Amino acid sequence: MPVLTVRARATALALLLCAALLSLAAVLVVRTVDRNLTSSSDDLSTSRARDLLEQAAAGDLSPVLRNVNDDGVAQVIAADGTVLAATPNVQGKAAIVDPPGPAAGERRTIHAPDDDETEAYRVWVQDGETPGGRVTVVVGSSLEAVHEATAALRRTLVIGGPLVLAGLGLLIWLVLGGALARLDRIRAEVDAIGHDQLDRRIADDGRRDEVGRLAATMNRMLGRVDSAVQRQRRLVADVSHDLQGPLATQRVSMELALQAPGGVDPEMLRSEVLGATAQMEQLVDDLLVLATADEGPPVRATAVDLDAVVLEEATRARNATDKVVDTTRVSAGPVRANAGELRRIVRNLLDNACTNARSRVELRVAVVGEEVVLDVLDDGSGVPAADRELVFERFQRGDPARSRRVPGTGLGLPIARSLAERIGGRVELAEDGPGTRFRLTLPLLSAV
Repeated sequence: MPVLTVRARATALALLLCAALLSLAAVLVVRTVDRNLTSSSDDLSTSRARDLLEQAAAGDLSPVLRNVNDDGVAQVIAADGTVLAATPNVQGKAAIVDPPGPAAGERRTIHAPDDDETEAYRVWVQDGETPGGRVTVVVGSSLEAVHEATAALRRTLVIGGPLVLAGLGLLIWLVLGGALARLDRIRAEVDAIGHDQLDRRIADDGRRDEVGRLAATMNRMLGRVDSAVQRQRRLVADVSHDLQGPLATQRVSMELALQAPGGVDPEMLRSEVLGATAQMEQLVDDLLVLATADEGPPVRATAVDLDAVVLEEATRARNATDKVVDTTRVSAGPVRANAGELRRIVRNLLDNACTNARSRVELRVAVVGEEVVLDVLDDGSGVPAADRELVFERFQRGDPARSRRVPGTGLGLPIARSLAERIGGRVELAEDGPGTRFRLTLPLLSAV
């Protein structure tokens, strides 16, 4: 079964709606015209009947009544049924109503002769006093005139309605064709973008309507896809580069050990092989943490004292470095988080500070409003303003001079930020003061 296009379905639906509205409008118009014509005829009959009563009372009544429209009928009837005056179409005919009529007048529908035919009339019947006694006046119009007028209007609407619908259908088809042609152009352009052409964008036609906004949205989406693909490619390249060194070290050490087993220092071989393995394990572990952080909110979040975690990590850092780690300004900071992930955040920030500090690292924990703030400060050379967000990019180790003296995978700060965002916090690089200040901000436990 063929599937109708959006253009055809929309046109058909619009035409059905227009047809229903036109039909309703036509019915209302015909009824309104019919009612107005009838009301106008009734008003004219009532006015003419009162004029005839006045003429009869004044004795000025003419036997032949001519001041009535061509489709009308009128009679003045005496109390005994004698017709005193009549219009030419009922001249010499018997009374078309039986006297007497009501003094206040009333509306009736009767059948009366019209020359050689019989017509249906809508008449006004009213009694009145004259010098010769009471008379009944009957004045009305043929209903055929109203029916013919409304029938002519119906024929016009029956013929004109489909023509109007046809014109509307053509107009809707053309308008929809123009709009859908732009959509089809967008579809074709997007479909033509290959995996190696993600830098291409949809042409902007300058219109800011719905289709124009769709094109802009598609371009933003393509930009995000291009950025994601570029990040993925950089990730693969960086992981390959970082794994290449440890693997090469292991291979050289093992080849030397195989070529001259007796001349190899077992401790040195063990150190080189295990050291390279530890580097690869660290990289894989960091990648797994980042993958977990990208999945969504943490599980098994509990109440954790941030100050306790900071003091424990500070003790660990003192045992691993000769730099001063100051914790005198660490105060209570209860938060709700996954204890393991929180410890990983603090460790990464502290390790980064110890690596880049000249001689001193300071840790501060304080409650500020509804938040707990951890500041990690070092007295190193700091980070250039242009690199303040770049340091949170994955595998970013800063400038070349710094990279030579900074070991690691380049994932510590990105991991810290990703894990912080998982628990509703944030990691930022503050701009005030000498050295470097990384700030971890988490919601206070009582405010969660």
